[in-house]
Amino acid sequence: MPAKKQKPILEYPAFFEPIEEGGYNVSFPAFPGCVTFGCTFEQAQEKAKEVLELWLEELAQTKKEIPIVKSRPVIADIKVVAPPKTKLTYASHNR
Repeated sequence: MPAKKQKPILEYPAFFEPIEEGGYNVSFPAFPGCVTFGCTFEQAQEKAKEVLELWLEELAQTKKEIPIVKSRPVIADIKVVAPPKTKLTYASHNR
């Protein structure tokens, strides 16, 4: 029996952004417009996998190239001292 050809496993960075109302918005830097949402982090991860698989399937069916990500984004918190008399508010990170 011939050996089955294994399909390549692709991996892409996803941004999980907590939203004020609860849950997480998810986006993929490699695929602008490929977004989803989950009420919990676990659900957001599941939905992210589903939407990314659908996105890649659409690219494959329309014979468009699927990019391979060679580097990962680096996210780090940078601490600074707020200027005197600064009014601080908590805001969501809108892109």
